[in-house]
Amino acid sequence: MISTESISKLFSEFSKLNALVIGDVMVDSYIWGNVNRVSPEAPVPIVEVEKRENRLGGAANVGLNLKALGATPILCSVIGDDQRGDDFISLLNKEKLPTEGIIQCADRITTTKFRVIGNNSQLLRVDEETTSQLTSDQNNQLLERIESLINKMEINVIVFQDYDKGVISENLIELVIALSKSKNIPVVVDPKKVNFLSYKNATLFKPNLKEIKEGLNVDFDVNDDFEIEMAVASLQDKLDANMVLNTLSEKGVFISWKIDGGYESRLIPAHLRNITDVSGAGDTVISVAALCIALNIDPPVMAAISNLAGGLVCEEVGVVSVKKSKLLDEVNRLLARS
Repeated sequence: MISTESISKLFSEFSKLNALVIGDVMVDSYIWGNVNRVSPEAPVPIVEVEKRENRLGGAANVGLNLKALGATPILCSVIGDDQRGDDFISLLNKEKLPTEGIIQCADRITTTKFRVIGNNSQLLRVDEETTSQLTSDQNNQLLERIESLINKMEINVIVFQDYDKGVISENLIELVIALSKSKNIPVVVDPKKVNFLSYKNATLFKPNLKEIKEGLNVDFDVNDDFEIEMAVASLQDKLDANMVLNTLSEKGVFISWKIDGGYESRLIPAHLRNITDVSGAGDTVISVAALCIALNIDPPVMAAISNLAGGLVCEEVGVVSVKKSKLLDEVNRLLARS
């Protein structure tokens, strides 16, 4: 599919790229421990705590994946002026990620997902969040910050990472995509339900099957490749997207792209893996896809590499970033031609 020389060059050029990531950032807070007994108070396991840990989550996990691949991510979001918000900024500093795109506001809370892990399995998740839309002033402030960063830096790709937590609005999408077009910057999107059909003219749109069904308000047989292809084509028409990368869980990914006034598509099967935790796999897929798009990689190759990356992070517990060296080995082993 791609030569080993081209693979080596591609992975090397990741380090030259700047990616602007717009979306809902959050703190992933973990309690790790062992389970040896059931509570006498209720039929629930007792977790004996061994470790507590905070990690960057949501759109910030896309930032970590981009950094792990060698690129420079610039996160743009609004968080709370609270303890969790301070924790988030500290995590950015610890990871040596830029903070200039982050706005702290006193009237919002910082989204935090608390996960309890017992015997390497997730037992419980508790979410502390707000999903209300930004105020007009906050939205304008974020847009001004985005415009300033685009105008003063060389941005190679823009990523919208939407979790329906209120940071991304239809107005913000429209203005950023218009700005990106004027600067010839590709835009890739990992959508959620609220803004699903607002991302018109994006370069790449990456929904999963559930999101396509909900976003288009249609039903189709997820085991019928032709029905998937028709649903993706309908979506691509509505959004006028250059590419749609549809993730299919254990089946792999389906890629459709514009060519010669029509669409070409391909189903890329998943590789057999020991799946431990699917958390964060979508973040990894969009991160790899974004860098490949920035480097004008052919859509089927981009989709195949992104598919491998998403599978790799599913082999580990919790939300983790892809390991560049491991992904490079996988791509060479499974996709390279001599």
